[in-house]
Amino acid sequence: MSETVEETAGATVARDAGSHDDGLNRETVERVLAAVEADDHDALVEILDELHPADIADLLEQVSRSERKALITLWGVQLDGAVLSELEERVRDEIVAELPDHVLIQALQELETDDVVYLAEDMDEPQQERILRALDDVDRAAVERSLKYEDYSAGRLMQTEVVVAPEHWTVGNAIDFLRNEEWLPESFYDLIIVSPQMHPIGTVSLGRLMGSARKTRLRELMNEDFRTFRVDQSQEDVAYAFNKYHLISAPVVDADGRLAGVITIDDAMEALEEETEEDLRLLAGVGDEELSDGVFTIARARFVWLVVNLMTAIVAASVIGFFSETIQMHVALASLMPIVASMGGNAGTQTLTVAARALATRKLTASNMTRVIGREGIVGLLNGIGFAVVMGTLSALYFSDHVIGLVIGLAIIGNMVVAGFAGVLVPIGLEKLGVDPALASGTFVTTMTDVFGFFAFLGLATLVLM
Repeated sequence: MSETVEETAGATVARDAGSHDDGLNRETVERVLAAVEADDHDALVEILDELHPADIADLLEQVSRSERKALITLWGVQLDGAVLSELEERVRDEIVAELPDHVLIQALQELETDDVVYLAEDMDEPQQERILRALDDVDRAAVERSLKYEDYSAGRLMQTEVVVAPEHWTVGNAIDFLRNEEWLPESFYDLIIVSPQMHPIGTVSLGRLMGSARKTRLRELMNEDFRTFRVDQSQEDVAYAFNKYHLISAPVVDADGRLAGVITIDDAMEALEEETEEDLRLLAGVGDEELSDGVFTIARARFVWLVVNLMTAIVAASVIGFFSETIQMHVALASLMPIVASMGGNAGTQTLTVAARALATRKLTASNMTRVIGREGIVGLLNGIGFAVVMGTLSALYFSDHVIGLVIGLAIIGNMVVAGFAGVLVPIGLEKLGVDPALASGTFVTTMTDVFGFFAFLGLATLVLM
């Protein structure tokens, strides 16, 4: 079967990547591909049974599209449904589209509703309908209800399989219930104690339950100081609370305060990772690309951001053009301009990274904003003075002109101060406008430091040297 340039490049990178600390290494990948090429189903299943679903997902993302299709076809109904929930979105959609219905049904039966929602939420309608048809009536109703909630909300993040008990039950009642039920979630940490109206009123950890006498009432054990989330709260709020308050699980309630589901630590940490990764990508201007994406897909996605950077570079270049006469008369200025702009850009990026992360983790607030802005301005001033002394001295000695040394020194000080302020004020300003602080912040900060740096340096040079 022929492969595109994108597929071949992706496969080559994967095989040259070497071993991984997470259990997947080059030897394992080669064994899997050898089993696929030999059409040896038993050997393939034996190898994959030794791997964690996350490692299998990693493997599927590394190999080419044709190899991936052959592997999935050979694996057949023994495909582990947990692998689907670990895959990158584009690879997952590609695999689901090619799976026969009986294989898809078998895979989905192993998943919790939150994992099924994760699989279905970004699919187009025909694919989503295939997923829903593969579920039984109860699970389908639960998934359809979750899909009605907003993207990136607690309602989307929660699982609907919840273990509840009334407060009048004893420990013995609860233990007998847990032993006799077959529908229990694969992982849960607390019993949620509910009122007759299904309002959560407390929680009992499994550890405390198993350590108490059978005749003890659950109302005597339950923790009434627990946190709940509304179905419409953002997953960012959920992840922040789990991380700050060291939560293991938490109930999710609807608009009437009735229990709708539960969020567990693994889902919350996955949401936290998604939010952090999104911020890093936006700061770098790479969107939502994945390592498994092809050459042309990545090039097309990055092109837009590069166009934005080109426009800002043109703005900076226009400032240089305004002082072309000064540069022609003092050629030495041309070699020093990049230093001023580079120092400001690097300083601004440092401040921006800290500020954007502080906003994301809610450590930069209205109460400390003025202090942080002032601090970054002073840091810029101190670093600017230090580098001004170094570069001013070197420039004066190299060009035998103390005036040039003075000009570049003053320009560096001014640009470093501007960089400190811009690195904080730009992300704060974007957040005030309701825009993700990471979005385009780097471009704005770099443009500001370039424009100010060139203007300050060449403007001072014009005033002093002309």
